[in-house]
Amino acid sequence: MEFRYLPMTEADKKEMLATIGVDSTEELFSDIPKQVRLKKDLDLKVPTSEVELKKELAAMANKNANLVEYSSFLGAGVYDHYIPSVVDHVISRSEFYTAYTPYQPEISQGELQAIFEFQTMICELTGMAVANSSMYDGGTALAEAVNLSSAMTRKKKILVSKAIHPESRAVIDSYAKGPNLEIIEIDHKNGLTDLDQLASELDEDTASVVVQYPNFFGQIEPLEQINKLVSQQKKTMLITSSNPLALGYLTPPGEFGADIVVGDTQVFGIPAQFGGPHCGYFATTEKLMRKVPGRLVGQTKDEDGVRGFVLTLQAREQHIRRDKATSNICSNQALNALASSVAMSSIGKHGIKKMAKLNMQKARYAKQQLQDSGISVTTEGPFFNEIVVKLNGSVTAINEQLLEKGIVGGYDLERAYPELKGHMLVAVTEIRSKAEIDAFVKELGDING
Repeated sequence: MEFRYLPMTEADKKEMLATIGVDSTEELFSDIPKQVRLKKDLDLKVPTSEVELKKELAAMANKNANLVEYSSFLGAGVYDHYIPSVVDHVISRSEFYTAYTPYQPEISQGELQAIFEFQTMICELTGMAVANSSMYDGGTALAEAVNLSSAMTRKKKILVSKAIHPESRAVIDSYAKGPNLEIIEIDHKNGLTDLDQLASELDEDTASVVVQYPNFFGQIEPLEQINKLVSQQKKTMLITSSNPLALGYLTPPGEFGADIVVGDTQVFGIPAQFGGPHCGYFATTEKLMRKVPGRLVGQTKDEDGVRGFVLTLQAREQHIRRDKATSNICSNQALNALASSVAMSSIGKHGIKKMAKLNMQKARYAKQQLQDSGISVTTEGPFFNEIVVKLNGSVTAINEQLLEKGIVGGYDLERAYPELKGHMLVAVTEIRSKAEIDAFVKELGDING
């Protein structure tokens, strides 16, 4: 009989204790002070058979709302997009699926080439010169960018827009504690960063200005105006967190003078999967190439003139420079980066632009239908695929009723912005059909009253 796990018997326990040279579990834990030990049994259910356990876990899993049976209008950083079937076929190959970070580049050419292609496509989308091999997610990539800006400018003041994803702002706060950075949040006004407040806070001590494009409310920040303000201060950097799918249609931040562009490639080939794991990207100007955290893959030729790939500029990493390293990040999300690479390659340059345009068109159709049904839409300026609607009751309660209708509603903005009580952030992607949008508008209108 095949077991999915091996239980530990009393004989196993005695054998292990004998092997390490102790007589009892009590002796094994003798170095741990008694006052911090748990003095009671764990509150566990009665042991059961594997068959019964599988049934119980399956029943629990079936309580989840999935994106096959439900139509989702929830975005806020995790989106329901089209994933080409080839993605799973490629990333499920054992050469990729079980590969560890390629520390021996001479025997990891396939893995390194895949990462190199990822870097290349990110550069094309962002308009930047250099991109790394990926990071854990968009939030950590953004926090690393903030720390890099402080290290490069030797300044401590960081201006962070409140129109950035609230979880990303929390990560920035955590990362900023070590180097003692001063984080000043710039308020939002009509769904955009308040440029008047930004101008008043911006001074010669500012290391960087951090904005999101499109921002957390789905609106498109005026990067040209923001960069003009930033450029008035010597050395101050412009950091932009960007949805890479939106960059398939919008002017890339690199063309507006951004110094660092980061984001999350979940929109390309990575399912929602309950919020993670994701894949962050990190792109910069050539000037900052030697300061980029994480790993860089370069293209070269061997002694026979054959094209090959290598890890390059590793002096940035902690295993060589120790405490003087740019970052303590040496790993990456290679498998998810591969998924994004395969998705971007199969969709293609023109396909990505068309996909982005479909998001914009369908979101605008949804906005018009919502307004026609009498629901207040507060989004006024240019936006990508998310809009903000104002409802008459609790968003949480409304979402519970929508779920009963087979619809995953939008994000409750009051969770991160107390002043936006009753406001819902609604995402409409390219795979939402007209029938699904119409059904959402009808049900939301009926519930809203």
